[in-house]
Amino acid sequence: MDTEKEPTVRRGRPRSEGADARIVDAALALLIERGYDRFSVDEAASRAGVAKTTLYRRWPTKDHLIVAVVGRFQDTVPVEYSGDVRADLVRYLTAIVSGLDRMRRAGRPATSGDSSAGLVAEVAAAAARHQDVGAAVQEMFRRRNALVLGLLEQARDQGELRTGIDPEVLFDQLAGALYYRLLITGRPLDEAYVEHLVADALRGASA
Repeated sequence: MDTEKEPTVRRGRPRSEGADARIVDAALALLIERGYDRFSVDEAASRAGVAKTTLYRRWPTKDHLIVAVVGRFQDTVPVEYSGDVRADLVRYLTAIVSGLDRMRRAGRPATSGDSSAGLVAEVAAAAARHQDVGAAVQEMFRRRNALVLGLLEQARDQGELRTGIDPEVLFDQLAGALYYRLLITGRPLDEAYVEHLVADALRGASA
């Protein structure tokens, strides 16, 4: 009596988190060194020690890979509520400003006085050009912002912020001001500005 054989299921090679990390690390170093215009996806693969096909399976274009690099920037910034929401926001936003400045200067001489937005503007433009890149950028910020909104909710629950305050609107005021300066006016971004910004925002939000 013949017996039916179950069909063989072919599975692709499992995704390697180690390869992902090597690729993003290599891309980050290359991006800081070269900047957006001279960034090479193929060279990032070579530096990471992976085949180009391995990289392109994960990130099909240069812009997709750079979004992943920006996400690495974001993930290095801790978000914690210490019981002092003003200090927490100043610490968090100052770290974000430092990362934005590093991105802005990518591929430029250390002595460059150029105040343009650099890589930050390129990511924003890529998000506007390509729907899937835009979705990846939105998801990256949605994930990170959820942590900050949680911090603000904790501060509200502890009585530091007014009961009716909307954490999302408050954070929009803070983050929006940073990106407006970076992308539109080119005015300096530093810790002094962050402290002033947070103090003004909390003046109307504090309990």
